[in-house]
Amino acid sequence: MDVNQTTGRTSADTDALVKLLDIGDAMPGASELRARSYELLGVAPDAAVVDVGCGAGRAVAEMAERGARAVGVDPDERMIEVGRERWPAAEFRLADAYTLPFADGEFQGYRAEKVFHVLDDPARAVDEARRVLVPGGRIVLVGQDWDTMVIDSDDAALTRAIVHARADLVAKPRVVRGSRNLLLDGGFADVTIEIHTRVHTDATMVPVLVNSAEKARAAGTVSDARVDAWIAEQRERGERGRLFFALPMFVIAATRR
Repeated sequence: MDVNQTTGRTSADTDALVKLLDIGDAMPGASELRARSYELLGVAPDAAVVDVGCGAGRAVAEMAERGARAVGVDPDERMIEVGRERWPAAEFRLADAYTLPFADGEFQGYRAEKVFHVLDDPARAVDEARRVLVPGGRIVLVGQDWDTMVIDSDDAALTRAIVHARADLVAKPRVVRGSRNLLLDGGFADVTIEIHTRVHTDATMVPVLVNSAEKARAAGTVSDARVDAWIAEQRERGERGRLFFALPMFVIAATRR
């Protein structure tokens, strides 16, 4: 079984992640959130922008449609394959956030969505972002705080346990809380932070909740029986249109000094 040495994922893992990303991209408000990130980034015709941790490449394609010279970067070879299959006219490169294959000052914009929480050293990634940006260039980071998923359930204590167990499996689950200082320390100015909260009440997000519960189960945090009951409850709520899942997304933008 081939395992990506950078991400630790197999091709099957990546394909499963692509499915979850597709669910996220189709959620109400997701396209508007991406559009807001492009606005803050200053995407314009002929502007050079890089999307780091680009995944399956939707944002790369959308920024290219706006006339930008958009390049997608991801450390997962299978993810790059998917991006090229879906968006054959877009440009993709295999690389990680710490060693971008670009010259100093090559870009006017740097974007990373749902990326910094998986990095062991976000400050190093910020240094690399500053390197590839021109003075006055823009950086936009989009992500969640993994402790702030709000889920209605008959068992509040179990829900807290699942949310926190899932967060603890992430390298930097609370990185957005420190993003302002991270950017200021990394040579950026004019930092702004927006919060866009999505509320979901139907079955669309059940796979995401099931994924979190299964991760908690695999970590040995909660018993099989309790996880099974919780998943059954969330599926039943989704079927009846009685689900409640709120996910605050943070959009942090700044200017390279």
